Amino acid sequence: MEQNSTWSIMNVRLALVMPMVVATASIGFAAPAEAAGTAAGTTISNVATVSYTDAGGTPRTNDSPQVDLLVDEVLDVDVVAVGSSVIVQPGATGRVLSFDLTNTGNGPEAFSLTPNGTVGGDQFDPTVDNVYLDNLTPGQGTVGVYDPGIDILYTPGSNDPVLTADTSRRIFVVSSIPAGATDAQTGIVTLEAEATTGTGAAGTAFAGQGVGGGDAIVGTTGADDDANGTYLIQNATIAFTKAQSVAAPATLGGGTRTVPGSIITYTLTATVSGSGSLTNVSISDSVPANTTYEAGTMTLQSAPLTDVSDADAGNTTTTGPTVTGINVSLGTVPAGQTRTVTFQVKVN
Repeated sequence: MEQNSTWSIMNVRLALVMPMVVATASIGFAAPAEAAGTAAGTTISNVATVSYTDAGGTPRTNDSPQVDLLVDEVLDVDVVAVGSSVIVQPGATGRVLSFDLTNTGNGPEAFSLTPNGTVGGDQFDPTVDNVYLDNLTPGQGTVGVYDPGIDILYTPGSNDPVLTADTSRRIFVVSSIPAGATDAQTGIVTLEAEATTGTGAAGTAFAGQGVGGGDAIVGTTGADDDANGTYLIQNATIAFTKAQSVAAPATLGGGTRTVPGSIITYTLTATVSGSGSLTNVSISDSVPANTTYEAGTMTLQSAPLTDVSDADAGNTTTTGPTVTGINVSLGTVPAGQTRTVTFQVKVN
């Protein structure tokens, strides 16, 4: 029994001497593996207690000296392009790519931003005009959406965005598209972010430059990340034709002669080519003089349309009781598709 007590006390004493070595090994290995983890500058403190009964039978306790560790700052960053390709036309200006910049380290850090429109792997080089920081001031614009004149013009080294651990800021890259770009071509812009404290291989240390005077340690991203945003040329065009056919009344011999009572069928065809889509496409036509609209003859893709404004795509326009024209809303028409509208009038 006495030997066991002696062994226990000796081990407690050894533990009191060694905690700094054990704790240092644990913190140095584990911290870079987490996205943020314990905040940089946090002090990890520990006091051990030994309890025993002395020779006189009295229970006693003794505390070890307190040992402290300062959690070092980990430098990590993540850059992600927001959304899919931005659709543009040749010669367009003020076209916006959006990126999310996230501090995946465990302490506040400033990040320098570098856009590059000449990265290769595409068919044209966008001209980067400016970079803007999303304005986060309440009541000033919409957070996450580019607001011209409200979002903050970025000046490298002057207003590098400072992010606390695990927080994000939306960044907008505004570019111009060369006039010579052609349909279906892509242009890439890369946005790179680097921790201003420093970058390098994971584990690189910047002594005394972390929060609270601790070290700043480069994390697994190298404190440097980038992402590609893409502009896509979609230069859809529309070809529009109008054809007519005539059917004379049987009482006058039929055929295709234009006489009083003949029915004229008008065929209006819209064909979208190129790539992408055209939006808000609509077709309208007027009822010619000396003719009368034939009620209920309007069609879209051979399907009948009503003459009144309702749930379908067509309606007529009137002056008093007289129909003076037709309107058909086609909505969005993708490239490579055709929409055909027909209607009839009778020669007065």
